[in-house]
Amino acid sequence: MKHKDASQTPEPGDGFAPSWLIRHNQIQSILATKGPRRRLWLKRGNQMEAVGARHVLDCRDGVKLTGVHSRQPQGTTPRGLVVLIHGWEGSHESVYLYSMSCALYQAGYNIFRLNLRDHGGTHALNREMFHSARFGEVLEAIAAVKILDSTEPLYVIGFSLGGNFALRVALQGPAQGISPRLTIGVSPSINPAATVRAIDNGPSLFRIYFLDKWLKTLRAKKAAWPEYDFTPFQNIKSMWDTTRYFAEHFTEYGDMQRYFDAYTITPQMLIDAPAPVAVITAQDDAVIPFEDFAGLAPRGSVKAYLATERGGHCGFIENLKMGSWAEQRVLELLAQH
Repeated sequence: MKHKDASQTPEPGDGFAPSWLIRHNQIQSILATKGPRRRLWLKRGNQMEAVGARHVLDCRDGVKLTGVHSRQPQGTTPRGLVVLIHGWEGSHESVYLYSMSCALYQAGYNIFRLNLRDHGGTHALNREMFHSARFGEVLEAIAAVKILDSTEPLYVIGFSLGGNFALRVALQGPAQGISPRLTIGVSPSINPAATVRAIDNGPSLFRIYFLDKWLKTLRAKKAAWPEYDFTPFQNIKSMWDTTRYFAEHFTEYGDMQRYFDAYTITPQMLIDAPAPVAVITAQDDAVIPFEDFAGLAPRGSVKAYLATERGGHCGFIENLKMGSWAEQRVLELLAQH
């Protein structure tokens, strides 16, 4: 299969042609999280999990984040250090992230799979709740990872909301001494207001899925910190209204638009970023509207912009053997940089 040069503007269907059996965007999105890809990597003898060491990272003001570090075997020279950030309500175990991590580890990179606050079963670790504008602690966690593993170059890869966090590393990290050689957002949520609307207005499967995830994390948070009262969330049936109530009552912003503004990223911001970035997204993503990327092009700091016609949300599964087009593109991009 031929692939266009990453410097070219993306065209419909560019480089990704999934089997017709799995090309529907909902199937692609489901395979990203529920497929047998984890078991396939274990069968291949990938050692990333076996050598993984769990760490608690100390950030400012007593904040702690966790993650799993996998080094290359002793005596080998790693090709770099890759920090991976999962999507909202995911974790270091999420299938899409786990599979990408295995592919990168097999290719010779050291891996750190970072958990955001209140993710990966860490609800008891910090009293204050996670929200999507808590970027400072993520940057501090990456700084802590760099102390743990000084391998160069550093790469950061994020998926969905984690893609938003990753791209903010490229935007804000260099001013604080964190300068990835390349940052990649896979299906990144750069316009959170549009993402929330898309979830509410799209297939009910996604709205039900995300609302259920949110209620589960609220229950886990209350179990760890009984003083919280999340009763009002039980009667809210849309992501928009849930987000509005959350922003007004559980963030320092007190207003949904101010909250969204705190972590919205525009295409021009990426083009002007102080560190190199790449974006991989699908035009049929039911969660991340393709219109959010209008004006984005491989110029300035944007080293690659790949927008496939199909792929769903964090999917990009090529065939029934669960081959990942996105993993191959990421390996190519890292090799180029």
